Amino acid sequence: MSLSVELIRFLASVHPYDTLTEAELGALAEHCSLAEMSAGQQVFGVGDVVEYLYLLVAGEVEVFDEVGAPLSFLGPRNSFGERAILRGTHASRTAIVFADAAMIRIPAATLNALIAQHPAVARFFDRTGRAQPAKRDLATMAVEGLMTRDPVVCPPDSTIREAASKMYAQRISSICIAQDGAFQGIVTLRDMNGKVVVEGADPTADVATIMTRAPLTLGPKALVTDVLHLMVERGIGHVPIAEGETLVGIVTQTDLTRAQAMTSADLVGRVSKAQDAAQMARATAEIPQLLVQLISSGSRHEVVTRLITDIADTATRRLLALAEAELGAPPVPYLWLACGSQGRQEQTGVSDQDNCLILSDDVTEADMPYFEALARFVCDGLNTIGYVYCPGDMMATNPRWRQPLSVWRSYFDGWIAKPNPEAQMLASVMFDLRPIGGDTSLFDGLQAETLRKASANSIFVAHMVANSLKHYPPLGLLRGLATIRAGEHRNQLDMKHNGVVPITDLGRIYALQGQLAPVNTRARLEAAMEAGVLSVTGGADLLDAYDLIATMRLEDQVSQIKAGDAPDNYLDPATLSDFERSHLRDAFVVVKTMQSAAGSGKGALS
Repeated sequence: MSLSVELIRFLASVHPYDTLTEAELGALAEHCSLAEMSAGQQVFGVGDVVEYLYLLVAGEVEVFDEVGAPLSFLGPRNSFGERAILRGTHASRTAIVFADAAMIRIPAATLNALIAQHPAVARFFDRTGRAQPAKRDLATMAVEGLMTRDPVVCPPDSTIREAASKMYAQRISSICIAQDGAFQGIVTLRDMNGKVVVEGADPTADVATIMTRAPLTLGPKALVTDVLHLMVERGIGHVPIAEGETLVGIVTQTDLTRAQAMTSADLVGRVSKAQDAAQMARATAEIPQLLVQLISSGSRHEVVTRLITDIADTATRRLLALAEAELGAPPVPYLWLACGSQGRQEQTGVSDQDNCLILSDDVTEADMPYFEALARFVCDGLNTIGYVYCPGDMMATNPRWRQPLSVWRSYFDGWIAKPNPEAQMLASVMFDLRPIGGDTSLFDGLQAETLRKASANSIFVAHMVANSLKHYPPLGLLRGLATIRAGEHRNQLDMKHNGVVPITDLGRIYALQGQLAPVNTRARLEAAMEAGVLSVTGGADLLDAYDLIATMRLEDQVSQIKAGDAPDNYLDPATLSDFERSHLRDAFVVVKTMQSAAGSGKGALS
């Protein structure tokens, strides 16, 4: 039965139906109906086939999860039921009328047709961006979609002339060196010209004598933009693609010429060539506009934060190079690492710096002033270009975080053995370490060793779980949104500390429990599901919640930038539609539920 004129007007006042033309609304109304239900009646339950999307006109409905815990309390203009429809699954929730209600029912087939035909409707019902059509650009394309597969190879005992003949015959600018399936190195036309033509290497010598050994590689799941950034920063034209020791492909500048360049690569290039921090700052000042462009183009949040973090990584390595140029070669090997959002590759439009130095155990007291000066040079430079000093002094300029490898091992051992509040806090930060520049061998084995020791200490794990629950989602009475009560950000939501941080903390706990190597939050959740540390159902819900919260945080920062303001992490829920507020609340409830499971000792699989 078609809707009345009054109900059609109501439908037209609710987003996204307000984007439809009068004729489209009329056609939609022909398929809809009105349902009236009394308090206490069940609309659908766990396991039911959900046949309609329900839009509340009047009354209230409460939604419960599969174990009966309340999830949402919905009023007029809110809708529910789309979760099962869009996933093509039976209901995993129960909806019960709390106060006598009138609901417009939109059939599942009609909703799916609307989503397929109207981009505005599709965007509205897919806040995570999963329903958006795949775009063939450098931001979203995996390397495996662009790389040359089965690259030309030769064994290391081939002669230089034989290798050159293969390159000439295949009309290629590089050849990979491999033995028994193990990738060993690469020889390019530049090597042939420089080492053979100019320097006079013997053409009958083994090609291994002129190859670049253990060159930089990426995996097939890396982004094409990662390749472009690597090429621009390091001044190379070929990036082998490998899985472990096995060569699976190669990406060259010719391959990239066929793809569309991105502005993030432009910034990486300018930063990598800057002669000082002031020149670098002119490039990093464009990061807010880059954020606007990336979000406006529909890039997913984890891609956006990866690209923005790439710029910070490049800036750090460039500052290290400039520091060495001024101070001279380091007296012993060192490794600069990032923690915090840079370590997790999750930087947004507003980020401070969190970093540290691991020094070779060969370092002496006489060497320490060099590394103090190096740390000061880099941290001051990062502050100049927009990555402000860490308020908690978690930086390499602090002598505590500029120590030999043996001291770092003792730090982790001490935190694990005596997990007092400070140890819990520090361990949480340091579990997010990621090497940025220097001798990466100083980090080899440290992460795995630490995870192994930490996961084996049940007391430490319990303390870390408790510490992770100190950040909680902003939920109030009846699971409504609880805004900040006073101060500069009164009536707003802190989308960092009460939004993404609780999920980041959970991801770190799952990584600890499963001894998982990833540092990025989304990668940790996915790895936890694959390892069985996190249930498929719980993991899918938590990923959806994370995608929603992280995306809304970035979108709000973009709105602030467009308004001419500096971006921050505070969102006014009054700027959201009823639907957006409802789903944001649902996302926070999911996080709260997973925190409760972790805190109860039942584990992520409960």
